[in-house]
Amino acid sequence: MTDHELDYDPHGHDIAPGDEHADEASVGHGVRSYLIGLALAAGLTAASFYLASAHLIWEPAVPMALGVLAIAQMGVHLVYFLHITTGPDNTNNVLALAFGVLMVFLIVAGSIWIMNHLHHNMMPMDQLMQMQP
Repeated sequence: MTDHELDYDPHGHDIAPGDEHADEASVGHGVRSYLIGLALAAGLTAASFYLASAHLIWEPAVPMALGVLAIAQMGVHLVYFLHITTGPDNTNNVLALAFGVLMVFLIVAGSIWIMNHLHHNMMPMDQLMQMQP
């Protein structure tokens, strides 16, 4: 196949990166994709546990390294298991994912904001203890 044939399907539509041609989508290819995703996810999980228990990096940098591995694992899950690609068929999936991320961010940020204000407006403990009989 030439590069030109890879960019278009038989009906003349563009093929997005990550999208499969209809004649190439077979059971073996799908299973292979899932197995690659499983291997990457298991490897990233094992690396996270090893990194947390070993003394390979500077101790205060461990949370940042675990965060990087967690983001990489989210990427593996999005691509290999949820099949989020750049194709035009995935617009609704990407919008649903973005809406879900926005909702989680709003809930977490709002909860932290509320707890911060509750902590700020709380009476000091020594005054609270003096009020008890």
